[in-house]
Amino acid sequence: MSDLEQILQQVRAGKLAVDDAMVQISEVQHQTIESTTIDHAREQRTGTPEVIYSEYKTPQQVLKAFELILGNGNNTLATRLQPEASELLLDRIEGVVCVPEAQIAYKKLTEPECPATHIGVITAGTSDLSVAEEAAITAEFYGNIVERVFDVGVAGVHRLFSRLEVIRSCRVLIVVAGMEGALPSVVGGLVDKPVIAVPTSVGYGAAFQGIAALLGMLTSCASGVSVVNIDNGFGAGFLANLINRL
Repeated sequence: MSDLEQILQQVRAGKLAVDDAMVQISEVQHQTIESTTIDHAREQRTGTPEVIYSEYKTPQQVLKAFELILGNGNNTLATRLQPEASELLLDRIEGVVCVPEAQIAYKKLTEPECPATHIGVITAGTSDLSVAEEAAITAEFYGNIVERVFDVGVAGVHRLFSRLEVIRSCRVLIVVAGMEGALPSVVGGLVDKPVIAVPTSVGYGAAFQGIAALLGMLTSCASGVSVVNIDNGFGAGFLANLINRL
């Protein structure tokens, strides 16, 4: 029985006044420490706990948020982790896993149910790997099996064709590309699965830090391609997890 259900049960039994119950419910749903407010009720509303976006937080703020979410009994994930915050988590939280190339840290208290179907993560080039790994590790954090197909961009499209059997075996595909961002359109024309396109900020001047890839993906002529924001590997991995569990 959740904390919220216990509070409501006490109210129904006449053991707790409504005003006191409202205070306790507020405390159960969110908790504020310094400048951080943790949404403890997010899992009840959405099925997954709050994730810590760490890029502009101090190491101490990241640690405190991590401890609060973990202390509430949740699997805990932090993204865009800076080196100082990563070192602090490793020092203070036993069993935490840090993945520097993806700027991610996580700790699991329970292992999520694993769907039978797989998620594919495809990159155009090696320069897209950090964003791709953010997507892949996010999907794995939520219990999915991920098939990685890296460095198969349109400059050597024969590399993509040689991996089609693996790609087509996946239920949903995340395609990560910078430069002109053409790869998701190519993949979308070869498969009967949903494609989540992730533009990266990789490319020379006219790529405009990923805007060229973003616009190219948004105007894709392939059906079944959706697009997340520039460098948003976490968003792609999270969405792929939801699709894979439908």
